[in-house]
Amino acid sequence: MPNQLYVPFKRTWDVPLRQAAREYILKKYTDTHPDAFRWDITRWETLRKDGAGGIVHIDRVQASLRYHAQLVFILTKLPPDIGLEIPYAPAFNPSALPETLCNLAYERAAVIFNLGALFSQLASAEDRSNPLGLKQAIMYSQNAAGAYNYLVSALPPLKASVAADDIPLEFTSPFSRSMEYLMLAQAQECVWQRAVMDNYKNALIAKLAGKVASLYAASLNQIKDASPTIRHLFPSPWLAHLETKQLHFEAAAQYRKSVDDLEANRYGHELARLTQAQVAAKKGYDIARRGGVAQAVLDDTKSLLDTVQKNFARAERDNDLIYHQDIPSASALPPIQEVSMAQSVIHPGLKDPKTAIGDDAVVFGELLAWGARVAIDIYNDRRQNFIKDEVTDRAQHLNDAAHGLLQSLHLPASLEALERPIGLPPSLLRKAEEVRREDGPSRIEISIDNVRKLARSDSELLDKAMDILDQEAEEDETFRVEHSADRTPSQDTNTELIAKAQRYRNILEQASESDDLVRQKWDEWEKNIIELTWDEAQLEASVPSSTISPAQPSSARRVTPTQTHARSLRVLLESLDDVLRSRADLVRRAVRLAESEDIKPRILKAAAAIEQWVDVQPSMFEDVLEDELAKYDKFRSDLEGSEQKQSELLNSIKQRNEVFLQSRKEDPSVKEREYALQSLDLAYHKYKEITRNLDEGLKFYNDFAGVLTQFRDSCAEWANVRRQEMHSLIHSLESISLQQTTEPDLPEALSKPATKAELPSPPSKGSRFALDLPPPDSDEWQAMDLPPSRSPRQDPTRRKAKGY
Repeated sequence: MPNQLYVPFKRTWDVPLRQAAREYILKKYTDTHPDAFRWDITRWETLRKDGAGGIVHIDRVQASLRYHAQLVFILTKLPPDIGLEIPYAPAFNPSALPETLCNLAYERAAVIFNLGALFSQLASAEDRSNPLGLKQAIMYSQNAAGAYNYLVSALPPLKASVAADDIPLEFTSPFSRSMEYLMLAQAQECVWQRAVMDNYKNALIAKLAGKVASLYAASLNQIKDASPTIRHLFPSPWLAHLETKQLHFEAAAQYRKSVDDLEANRYGHELARLTQAQVAAKKGYDIARRGGVAQAVLDDTKSLLDTVQKNFARAERDNDLIYHQDIPSASALPPIQEVSMAQSVIHPGLKDPKTAIGDDAVVFGELLAWGARVAIDIYNDRRQNFIKDEVTDRAQHLNDAAHGLLQSLHLPASLEALERPIGLPPSLLRKAEEVRREDGPSRIEISIDNVRKLARSDSELLDKAMDILDQEAEEDETFRVEHSADRTPSQDTNTELIAKAQRYRNILEQASESDDLVRQKWDEWEKNIIELTWDEAQLEASVPSSTISPAQPSSARRVTPTQTHARSLRVLLESLDDVLRSRADLVRRAVRLAESEDIKPRILKAAAAIEQWVDVQPSMFEDVLEDELAKYDKFRSDLEGSEQKQSELLNSIKQRNEVFLQSRKEDPSVKEREYALQSLDLAYHKYKEITRNLDEGLKFYNDFAGVLTQFRDSCAEWANVRRQEMHSLIHSLESISLQQTTEPDLPEALSKPATKAELPSPPSKGSRFALDLPPPDSDEWQAMDLPPSRSPRQDPTRRKAKGY
């Protein structure tokens, strides 16, 4: 049996790679089809079959390196999570449940781990009794150490894409470092063995052995300093092996140095070092005997202990009888300077994955990198948000501010009442025509009814979800009462669902309050909005005329101060209309530009300039995104200018309107007409406001219905899981009850239920029952006469339990 350890493979299984890759491409790459990458997916499957580990052969090294290189490239094209569940069993417990993650970085880490395991097993298989075998073992062990060293550098992408609690413990830095130091220790041990075989000087052999001991100690300390859960990953003989090897080579180093001291006539130092060697060898031998290490390791340690003890007896006798040198203490001995001849060698195919590909084509070489695709999505989101926040919403806010001020000043109704003493203003006629064309009142009534139906439907969805939870709670309560089952009540396990339901209920209540406000607004303005649907003659008849007669010749009219101020105010209002029209045109241009723009060609060009094997991240395109988004700054700048101009106009309008109002305070007929026109104008704006509110309500309830549907399905899924648990418990209880009913007949005295007083007190710890049986670990069992066992065919109880 070999006296060195090797790392076992992490076992894996076949995965639905083809299905996951096709579905991801179909979902995320709308401009291509998965069939275009049929070769790539097939090649990926073949590479995984050959390179995921599990077979010990030198040819598998290149297969693993090739698959790892392709994974490195694939991760530049695809994100870690493409919906592919990847299982790997723990290396030291292959029969345990596999640890499954939807993560390609996990697959890459497992491939590196198994490559290190392959190198360690190749090293263990070498014949180390000859120089060539030792040379190969040293090379493989150093490659294994390099693989685990490289694994540490490959762990950050995995940690960044997986929750910390979900990362397997074998992919933590302490575990990988422990494996690296172990492989280095075994490589150094092979160097030491070659030095012994070639009869190197004892001083050099001692230095080599000291480094072996240090490396074994480093491997052991990585495990001991880690959490207990990591220590439990290793079988107990493994840790005993490491400690035994550490002590063995500490003793070997001291022994070889003692021989060097003997040759240099340092007899006191020789004896002191033999004392140290004897202590270490004795301790290592004791650990090896108790720890269940390999017989070869135990034999090596026993042989070294015998040699050290024999030389210690000889050296002590010689010094007592002949040399009489002082024996220095252990702290006074010069330390043995260690010499390291082993180092972590990262295979070139790991260090530079491109070299491992060779003439093979890269998988998904023509696919747009996921980082570039995400950059396109990021730009589209930024552009959309910019247009909405900085252009559309800001323009609407400015328009609302202008309309709000005009409404508060009763403009332009007050001017139109003066300028058109009879008849209706064209602006009002256009607004009435719009409401009449849209059949405004009917549209509002239908929308209110639709909102009410959708709100009721959403509420019913939430009620159905709560009914599911209530029904499950009733079933749970009935089950726990009837079966006296120790089961967590439903109200203690569905708190998250209940809290979510309460949040949804609050949202619906708030939405209902908003709906009531909209309906109240409609009730207040229904009459006025209906008036806007009248024909022109009927509408004109409803508006009183002013005292100024339009038939009066213009030459006979006297230009009053009110008319002068009205003309100035009209000029300002027309200028404001120009600003509003210009702003609306600006918004339309911004929206058209956003709709016609496609950043993909520029992203593709930038991605092509990036080195092919680089992990493309969205942040690499930040300059391109900012440059493209900068062309929308002009719209923001134009809006700022529009805002400043509007502010100046509104201030002028306010000032001029005050003068205008002061000049016509004594004209009641104009005021009456002004009020009527203002009411109709305001009714139009209320109509637009109500329809906008209703459209928003319809969209909200439609969107919220999807959320509530998902919530209802989650409640149903949770209730089904609880019912399955309940059925399992019922089945277990029925099995127990069935076994009790099939017990053989008991005497009447035993069949009657015992009262509390009749029940025997429980036996004290360590006592025997009335049968006076011997302890479980006693040899008395072999001498006892036990009743004959009954076959299943003779035992009616077992026949019934099996359902015969």
